[in-house]
Amino acid sequence: MPLPNMMNAMEISEYGGPEVLQPVTRSIPTPGASHVLIRVAAAGVNRPDAIQRAGHYPPPPGQSDLPGLEVSGEIAALGSDVTGLSIGESVCALTPGGGYAEYCIAPAAHCLPIPKDVSIVDAAGLPETAFTVWHNVFQRAYLTSGESFLVHGGSSGIGTTAIQLAKAFGATVYATAGSDEKCAACCNLGADMAINYKEDDWAAEIRTATEKRGVDVILDMVGGDYIQKNIDSLAVDGRLAIIAFLKGAKAELTLNRFMVKRQTITASTLRAQSDTVKAGIAAELRDKVWPLISEGRFRPVVDTTFDFSDAAQAHQRMEASEHIGKLILNVTKE
Repeated sequence: MPLPNMMNAMEISEYGGPEVLQPVTRSIPTPGASHVLIRVAAAGVNRPDAIQRAGHYPPPPGQSDLPGLEVSGEIAALGSDVTGLSIGESVCALTPGGGYAEYCIAPAAHCLPIPKDVSIVDAAGLPETAFTVWHNVFQRAYLTSGESFLVHGGSSGIGTTAIQLAKAFGATVYATAGSDEKCAACCNLGADMAINYKEDDWAAEIRTATEKRGVDVILDMVGGDYIQKNIDSLAVDGRLAIIAFLKGAKAELTLNRFMVKRQTITASTLRAQSDTVKAGIAAELRDKVWPLISEGRFRPVVDTTFDFSDAAQAHQRMEASEHIGKLILNVTKE
């Protein structure tokens, strides 16, 4: 079937609140030599999309200005150098942008098969969180079996993924979340302990739970005054992985104990990294994480699926922190 010339998309009409997401018609993009064109079934909604919408997270040079960092769907066209994939194959993919559209380009090496027990729509909630958690928790902070792990925002898309993967790979898992309902959800996913940070001092609770030892690895997207608390909550040789700064990127730190305890801080953003680095992450996910899905040890946790036209509502729900797990846009209503 020949491709149409035009597609529906959701663009950022101007920087601002969720209401600036507006439907448009655009030309279908053409994949480069190492890329594929995906007929999008669904797109994941992530906090970086909202940050881009507000004007603070521009796409990399040469990439689509449309939001959307992960999609699922069928391959509609192949670049000239692409091997190992075929037209009509169902995939989910990490994208550099452009996911809020009926067609999206992605590097072929960033595509992963849709697991047989996951719907094509739910699969849109896999790539961004799986890439982020694997890279930061396992590649950069090298969490290993028998260690302890704390994730903030345990009920978020990142958090629900981190809890499941850390548990699957043999860690003792702690999480923070903003309500008793969200804490219960964290425990249902495998967390050994979840702390309602709105009611309890999470740092004190971690200190008590670990008998003052602290945890080996912390995944943080909060920043601000959490940074010092994270450092204080790390064990000897502990590692802090920072992926966002919801409470700000500035903090006053006392680092004498940090030095004595030989701790490490690592930080990264995924979007700005090279295609080669992301291809390496994809390869490890295919080998080490995707089998966990068929074993029932990891799954995408989907809070709400919205019609494509309701993208603004999805952003509103995300920014209100009402969700548990992922928010998805059903682009083609499959």
